[in-house]
Amino acid sequence: MNREFSDFLASCQQRVQSALPERMQNTGSEFADIDASTRLHTLSEASLYSLLNGGKRVRATLVYAVAQALGSNVEGLDDIACAIEMVHAYSLVHDDLPAMDNDNLRRGKPTCHIAYDEATAILVGDALQARAFELLANLPGEQDSTKLALIRQLSAAAGPRGMVGGQAIDLAAINQQLDLSALQTMHQLKTGALIRVALSMTASWCEARPDQITKLDEYGKAIGLSFQVQDDIIDIESNTETLGKTQGADQARNKPTFPALLGLAGAKALAEELHQRALTALSDFDKRADPLRALSHYIIDRQY
Repeated sequence: MNREFSDFLASCQQRVQSALPERMQNTGSEFADIDASTRLHTLSEASLYSLLNGGKRVRATLVYAVAQALGSNVEGLDDIACAIEMVHAYSLVHDDLPAMDNDNLRRGKPTCHIAYDEATAILVGDALQARAFELLANLPGEQDSTKLALIRQLSAAAGPRGMVGGQAIDLAAINQQLDLSALQTMHQLKTGALIRVALSMTASWCEARPDQITKLDEYGKAIGLSFQVQDDIIDIESNTETLGKTQGADQARNKPTFPALLGLAGAKALAEELHQRALTALSDFDKRADPLRALSHYIIDRQY
């Protein structure tokens, strides 16, 4: 990872990490006659525990990188980045639950249902998801039609035709054999949809041209899949301490993976092919899109 991109990534991570607490703070409730903040303390604390627990912040970085590629610095980017990170965090909290992947570690710390309890973890996911859409509804400015478009895009990507649908396919695929097409479809929904929508939402908010939106979506398709391919590779080659979660968990549960289907060398070749597709999609963009190009390389080169 070159120094220029390393600095860009760090600045994006710091920017969204600073923006998230303010947008998830416990201010009580306008629906109560008295201050309810004390009674909401545990839910607020557990939400922030899950939301601020590090992470690569790839989806938020995509928001800022797309805006830069388009030469735009419009107000509201932080809210869009935070909304997407909230949906992503909610998905991880629920994925870790005993009824789902039953994981005890997330980014080196106890998962939400271990640190608190299962019921709290379920409510944390619910709270994060609802707050994400509230942020989008309250974006600055009078562009109500654009705000509605962003809400529509995120709800589609996060719902049964996107992330949730992919998770359902994933759970049903345990101990099953999937061909390459089926495996790609599963991860295009489970992982890729939320990555692609970070690009499309930002492009819409920044009033990108139709051709730019198309090319950014092609880029998103490629990195959305390469992200999962590399995750599968890391799950084999890395260790629990480096990963911050249980190494080999997918193998232990006999879940279909790209290395299991293609072999380790085949999976690495696919990741590189997807990286090249991502770069090709950005060929009409100038140097302002270099962070997007570097991010694609970072995704297939990372070790956690």
